[in-house]
Amino acid sequence: MKSLYLSILAFASGLLLASAWLGGPGLILLIAFIPLLYIDDFFLQNRHRYRSVVYWGYSLITFLIWNAASTWWIWYATPVGALFAIIVNSFLMSLVWWLAHAVSRKKGVQFGRMFLVFAWISFEYLHYHWELSWPWLTLGNGFANEVKIIQWYEYTGVFGGTLWVLMVNLLLWNLIRIAGKNEGARLTGRILVVLFVLFFPIVFSMVRYINYAEKTDPVNLVIAQPNIDPYHEKFSRMSKEEQLNRLLHVCDSLGTDSTMFFIGPETALHDVWEDMPERNIQVLRIRRFLADKYPNAVFVTGAMSYRLYSPGDKIPETARYNEDSSLVYDAFNSACYIEGNNSVQYYHKTMLVSGVEKIPYSRYLKILDKLVVDLGGTTGSLGTTQESTIFVHDNVKVAVPVCYESGYGAYMATFVRGGANLFFVITNDGWWKNSPGYKQHLSYSRLRAVEFRRDIARSGNTGISCIINQRGNMVKQTGWWKETSIAGIVNLNDKITFYARYGDYIGRVGVLIFALMFLSFLVEVIKSISM
Repeated sequence: MKSLYLSILAFASGLLLASAWLGGPGLILLIAFIPLLYIDDFFLQNRHRYRSVVYWGYSLITFLIWNAASTWWIWYATPVGALFAIIVNSFLMSLVWWLAHAVSRKKGVQFGRMFLVFAWISFEYLHYHWELSWPWLTLGNGFANEVKIIQWYEYTGVFGGTLWVLMVNLLLWNLIRIAGKNEGARLTGRILVVLFVLFFPIVFSMVRYINYAEKTDPVNLVIAQPNIDPYHEKFSRMSKEEQLNRLLHVCDSLGTDSTMFFIGPETALHDVWEDMPERNIQVLRIRRFLADKYPNAVFVTGAMSYRLYSPGDKIPETARYNEDSSLVYDAFNSACYIEGNNSVQYYHKTMLVSGVEKIPYSRYLKILDKLVVDLGGTTGSLGTTQESTIFVHDNVKVAVPVCYESGYGAYMATFVRGGANLFFVITNDGWWKNSPGYKQHLSYSRLRAVEFRRDIARSGNTGISCIINQRGNMVKQTGWWKETSIAGIVNLNDKITFYARYGDYIGRVGVLIFALMFLSFLVEVIKSISM
């Protein structure tokens, strides 16, 4: 009977965590770990021989529920990838809690709970920086649709949100544990601490939200949403000419003489050879569209582009070899900057999706490149760039993160430090169909707007396309799965926020403290063994 009760608690923690990603209030994260903490305490007091293994099993239930309920939509694109992401991520999350449980048994509960905070932050930080990167469920992301209460992300980034979630859960659980004891003064002090940690960030944020003065430096633009089904039209039934016709049509429907930018979605153009753009009919038609109707405007859109390597060039690991023509080339998921007369500029997506756009550690697993899922008209690991390319038009310095990159705050901060005063996010969320996936992805752009105090214009092939202001509010947006466009004004801002300047410093400090605490734990283990 006790095992059923504990299973229900583990299940409850998973559902509470998932609800923040499924349209529920982000504030629910502040109590989501309490059932799991009860289970942790139960097994710390339990003398069962295999209590650590059993506890790990309950924690795994929590994280399997959270991951599966929040990210099941990956299945639409790659069933194998969905299972891999859900299982591996759940295992790593449960491993953090199991390790903290082991530390608590050896070093005491107070030390173990502190260890849990820094171990979790280290885990999240790792998930941004290795080749199996999947930071979708970073705890701080759970407040993405409640920007009024996380305006302080301009100082901390999402790791500040993670730290807040963990601290409040631990403080509340500690309060619950001592509430039944006759310790009035101690209880009062704990209540005051909990109230401060819980409400100070919210009050600070609300004041900041009300008093924040957006810098006004207006730019007119048109955001295209051509709405081309990636499964049944984009790479099969609909020709490149038809796709371009639709893209230009929705742009032209709202273009004016004052339009400075037309923005198209990810992979809107096909087969663009970067050294020979003049041979690409799509590029030539866009140039003619601008020259004939909008000579003061530029076109920024996504493309599958290719770079040909000549004998003597340094050949990267991602390069492909065509046996029929003996060509050596790279394929990129790119953003293109097209003017009426000048040459085309390119930015190559750098933060590639594991298993979709690249094989992790492909230098060791090159033979698996052919297993990469086709989500962009080409297969095999894509090429990347190490440069945070910024497109400049008059006084506008625009960075164009492609799709998944909008989930990486520290990476996008490199564009801000490089001078970007505006962001365009281009994406194709149609791969995830009508699921929570596209809504979650959209919400992460709101976090970036707050972190950097930059307006964001977002073009999604099937939606949602929108304009987000420096407070993180969506001021204009399209519907889902509609052929349409929106025209609007965004404002430039050159100020560099604290977070933009220092990036994920909470993550870096967390890794250092975790390493020191883990070393202390290992010393204790070695001592006990030697005795």
